[in-house]
Amino acid sequence: MSSAYTHGHHASVLSAHQWRTVDNSAAYLTGHLRAGLSILDVGCGPGTITAGLAERVAPGPVVAADSAETVLDEARRNTAGLDNIDFAVADVHALDYADGTFDVVHAHQVLQHVADPVQALREMRRVTRAGGVVAARDADFGAMIWYPDPPGMDAWLPIYYKVARGNGGEPDAGRRLVSWARAAGFTGVTASSSSWCYSTPEEREWWSESWGGRMIRSAIADQAVAGGHATREELQRVYAGWKEWAAAEDGWYSVTHGEIICRA
Repeated sequence: MSSAYTHGHHASVLSAHQWRTVDNSAAYLTGHLRAGLSILDVGCGPGTITAGLAERVAPGPVVAADSAETVLDEARRNTAGLDNIDFAVADVHALDYADGTFDVVHAHQVLQHVADPVQALREMRRVTRAGGVVAARDADFGAMIWYPDPPGMDAWLPIYYKVARGNGGEPDAGRRLVSWARAAGFTGVTASSSSWCYSTPEEREWWSESWGGRMIRSAIADQAVAGGHATREELQRVYAGWKEWAAAEDGWYSVTHGEIICRA
């Protein structure tokens, strides 16, 4: 069983991933971290969250794992100077670790993309020691809200849903995390939510280039066209809608996330 990462690793995607830190993307987990714990960071991407995790548990060992070897090169660069991190190519559906290897297994924006999120959580649980923590955080695209709503921008989310679900993913993952965890066999699940908000001129410009840019330049655009979900001209209109939103002085965007802490 494999995962299809819908977004790919275009610069428009990585710019958003590199912005993520423990403080803005894994604050719900920090109370469970202490020096000496071992962590598996599944779907580590460019490693900016991994770096913060490693700092908090040092000298405890951390494994930064991702399905793409190329992005691990970026993770190595972003964690340079931290000597408690190893790197591995991994499939979250079948992790190459013994039962009970880690104290904490963490996944940020991963379960929305995988073929079987319940199996992924089972594997995360299997490699976590008894009493340890499995933590996951995923955005919920259906809960994203923005203002204003220019013509053209309306179309981006329906197109993205078709592409992501065509790859076997579930963009509305945030609301499903508790359900998936229970199906994976967890009984001790603590749920929470948190959000990112973009409203300053600088934030709007960056966010519009990240998401609007993906709709014309990234793997999402290629898959949308190949799948018959949009033409290049329609994607250009989507991009124009994003830029119109970014230019609005009262522009505002909120990304809601579901979060779970599960006791193994």
